Amino acid sequence: MKFLLCHNHYQQRGGEDQVFADEVALLRDYGHEVVCYTLHNDAIDQMGRIDLALRTVWNRQSYRELLALIRREKPVLMHCTNTFPLISPAAYSAAKAEGVAVVQSLHNYRLMCPKATLVRDGQVCEDCVGRLFAMPAIRHKCYRENRLATATLAGMTTFHRLFGTLHRNVDRFIALTEFGRRKFLQAGFSAERFAVKPNFVSPELGMAEGTGGYAVFVGRLSTEKGIDTLLTAWAQNPALLPLKIVGDGPMAEVVRAAAETDPRITWMGGRPAAETQQIIGDAALLVFPSVWYEGLPKTIIEAFSRGTPVVASQLGAMTELIDDDRTGLLFEAGNSFELAAMVLRLTNNRSHLEAMRQEARREFEDHYTAERNYQLLMRIYADALRSHGNVTAANQALVEVSATETAIAKPDLGGTSTTECDIAEVEVAQ
Repeated sequence: MKFLLCHNHYQQRGGEDQVFADEVALLRDYGHEVVCYTLHNDAIDQMGRIDLALRTVWNRQSYRELLALIRREKPVLMHCTNTFPLISPAAYSAAKAEGVAVVQSLHNYRLMCPKATLVRDGQVCEDCVGRLFAMPAIRHKCYRENRLATATLAGMTTFHRLFGTLHRNVDRFIALTEFGRRKFLQAGFSAERFAVKPNFVSPELGMAEGTGGYAVFVGRLSTEKGIDTLLTAWAQNPALLPLKIVGDGPMAEVVRAAAETDPRITWMGGRPAAETQQIIGDAALLVFPSVWYEGLPKTIIEAFSRGTPVVASQLGAMTELIDDDRTGLLFEAGNSFELAAMVLRLTNNRSHLEAMRQEARREFEDHYTAERNYQLLMRIYADALRSHGNVTAANQALVEVSATETAIAKPDLGGTSTTECDIAEVEVAQ
């Protein structure tokens, strides 16, 4: 089967960019032909504000390019990871015009929150959830502390809700967790169009020993990721084990200063994926102190793949991913004293920590392998195709699922396939 995967890359590479690459590789590993359409936010630097605002609402150029691509390649389904801001919801209409089913993954909360995180001033905020127009976000300048930019995003969402762009043109939405699905239903989306599929890890390095004698944080160095809570916990408690911090972002200088002050803290900057997995595997535990709901943090799944327990905020997706006292421990979001207490609780009980390592790995094998993810993805594709009226393609997708479940056609997922979109890729510097 042939699929069109569509993604708007961020200027700073993040989790959504990696998931897009992972899903391209996954489909190709199972023998599907994948056509990619990608744009990159680096192009924003050459745009004026009005031009960018117009393209965010409706990009005529991406509409024309996708029409031409679909007519030439004839995919049965288009799966979008991110269309913000340059591709725009015009992508859905292009697919609809050519009779192609559409699936949209929701990795953040942008369709109900212009900032996309449901966080304001370091606290969870749901003031705009369920509103047709996100006036509170505009008043507080939630997106980049810019009222005009926030109004543009709020206007985009309102425009497409009023004209039913998403309702008419998207056959299935993918939420990453049941928690995320419930939030979108709370915002007014229809339950019958929603499916839940987590992220996955492939290739993965297998169970590790966790003998490095340190804790690790991996992620973007930003306020919503709980960096303040993390650093405060270590500053307050000299009994905590060494901490490695992997990542970069707007709080990099704060992290650098903490590392220079406290010899237990090492800031490693950004690291390649394979090296990051190795660092996570050698760690005694992963710390995940996020103060926003999250979509589905791939870092947590990577930790489980290595058998590394997770100490995380008791908030949003984390409460669904982590079975408290089995695969990790949960603490009150933003509470640095409780974070430190949970870390000490784990590190002071080596037998319990080792038992958690086994359970974390079991959790990964049960829910987050590439094979399991492929089965979920193809079932969602089948539902979208059937909803769109393409019963033949829907049945073919279910045959593909059946083949994996009965081990008739199980591929080697050793990571040799490229994650680059080298088949009919369109990258446009707009």
